[in-house]
Amino acid sequence: MHNKTPAERAARVPTIHIISDSIGETAQVVARAAAAQFGVTSPHLEIFSKVKSFEEVRGYLLEHARHHEEVLGDDRMLVMYTLVNADIREPLQGFLAEHPNIVAVDVLTAAVAAVSEMSGMEPVGKPGMLRVVDHNYFKRIGALEFTIAHDDGQNPEDLTKADIVLLGVSRSSKTPLSIYLAQQGLRVANVPLDPTTEPPSQIYDVDRTRLFGLMITPEVLLDIRRKRIKKAAGKAGGGQFAMLAKNYADPEYIYRDLEASRALMRRLGCIVVHTEGRAVEETAQEILRYYERSHPSNTDIID
Repeated sequence: MHNKTPAERAARVPTIHIISDSIGETAQVVARAAAAQFGVTSPHLEIFSKVKSFEEVRGYLLEHARHHEEVLGDDRMLVMYTLVNADIREPLQGFLAEHPNIVAVDVLTAAVAAVSEMSGMEPVGKPGMLRVVDHNYFKRIGALEFTIAHDDGQNPEDLTKADIVLLGVSRSSKTPLSIYLAQQGLRVANVPLDPTTEPPSQIYDVDRTRLFGLMITPEVLLDIRRKRIKKAAGKAGGGQFAMLAKNYADPEYIYRDLEASRALMRRLGCIVVHTEGRAVEETAQEILRYYERSHPSNTDIID
């Protein structure tokens, strides 16, 4: 393979025929992934989707085998199929056994059988279930849109509509955690805390089981903020940078910042989660464990 040009490799990979009683999306992904192993990232795919009967499939295969023989002098075909309808799949398997010129890959059956065996459940056998089940996709998109619109204290009038509200001082991982949780399908708002600004009044109306306070040690926060200032130094003007440095990374200011935040968290009765020395995913899992215990009816978290 390494001695061939990209064009030569592409010419060697045959057309991959995709047959599906849905839209063939799964088989297309597998076909492209397989071709990529040979340095071909855009293989030629011919898609025969939403098939309704074995006779349709049989006619398609015979017609294209004849075409291959007439044009290429070779009636061999490469086929990848996803057919959940047994009335189509089973006679096709018999047909393929009688036509060795058709090299066919059943993309889905073995995977479905394995899940069935391990779960003890029977598959529904309906085409297109991935798109039906994937209402989670739209849930995730809606959650991300909500979370972005409610980042860093924006739109506080909607706080009671959030699944989770995160509170914390600057650089306590509010935004990364919010985005990660939104990707699990949860609408998240986050509210910044500092000693000089009152939090939005709507925070007191949020169910305390949805409130999570992010806490971090002064030493770790001081280190994070000093690095943040160093990074910002080249971008901010001299006066602006000096003012930022004076308050933002002053140890005494940080201590007051954290103490005021801790006091507010106690008043609100929110769950306090420490973020120092932890990956975003690890902190998020702790929040999810608390949340799922309090809200079992909303535990269809997206993996």
